[in-house]
Amino acid sequence: MLKLRRGVVSSIDPLLIRVEGEEREAWADRELVGDVQEGDEVIVNVEARDPRLGSGGFDVVHANLTRGLEHPGAREAMAMKLNYSSLQHPVEPVEALPETGSRRAIPVLVLSLHGQLGPAAWAAAREGGMRVGYVQTAGGALPGALSRDVGDLRRRGLLCDHVTASPTYGGEREAITVIGALRAAAGPLGWDAAIAGPGPGIAGSGTRLGHGGMTALDTAHASLSLRLETLIAPRLSSGDERARHRGLSHHTDTVLRLLLGSVRVPVPAADESALEPLRGACGERHEIWPRDAPVDEYAASGLPATHMGRSIAEDRLFFAAALAAGDGLAAAALVEEAA
Repeated sequence: MLKLRRGVVSSIDPLLIRVEGEEREAWADRELVGDVQEGDEVIVNVEARDPRLGSGGFDVVHANLTRGLEHPGAREAMAMKLNYSSLQHPVEPVEALPETGSRRAIPVLVLSLHGQLGPAAWAAAREGGMRVGYVQTAGGALPGALSRDVGDLRRRGLLCDHVTASPTYGGEREAITVIGALRAAAGPLGWDAAIAGPGPGIAGSGTRLGHGGMTALDTAHASLSLRLETLIAPRLSSGDERARHRGLSHHTDTVLRLLLGSVRVPVPAADESALEPLRGACGERHEIWPRDAPVDEYAASGLPATHMGRSIAEDRLFFAAALAAGDGLAAAALVEEAA
């Protein structure tokens, strides 16, 4: 059952809610539950914070009893997100956009972690004038509004759009499926390239198949089925203390071995240590593609410079791999444009 509790908002920035005599950090998706003001009585879901999960350590506002019960809702609904849950709401999916008559073979960069998005988007944008959009997939947080990185990248013009594909929601545009989002990106949305991957807070069980990074497999298959050039951003690390993520993460290794088609895997050209484990995972099916990875330039950009608490200096390879992936996406987009 949902672990719901009554609380009273005691602060807006940061959002703090007093629950059973304790002041607790919280988050409210205002697109769903409406405005939240100090003194409001709210219902909060405390399930993630109480067991102290690393990916959900705060309470989430489920309903605002003071000012959130009067919204008229939508007059018409073409489709529903979070359907048949207590947070179901109507959306206008990009799959229903009118076709423009032209569809381009844009490249798609598939991520397995949200932390790869900032470096990859920054590296892709170095070419200038390129419309790179982000498709948020399952595997991490479902609310599109939760990511500070996406907001920052949009404000800087490094991403042209943000589509949340079911079961994610709350982006600037909505899609029922990942394949529908990618098809729209190559058609009526007019993107030059797409980055697709989960939101923050990846789910995990420490097992080979039981983690949010496995959504990269489905995303890559969706891209390949549309005959789009598909790139996999490898999860590499020089600072992770867990053996399964040191060097080439088992997340990327598993996806590469299970893929039913061939992809390109951009890697930092200057780091030979990343190549050997990738050769085993790629075999003869996938192309390892050495690319530029300007880590020091990125470090000075003001974009996210930590991953799971580790700085660029402490995990340089993680950032280099994501930067190489973004550089590869830009190069692939330029080839498509020239063709």
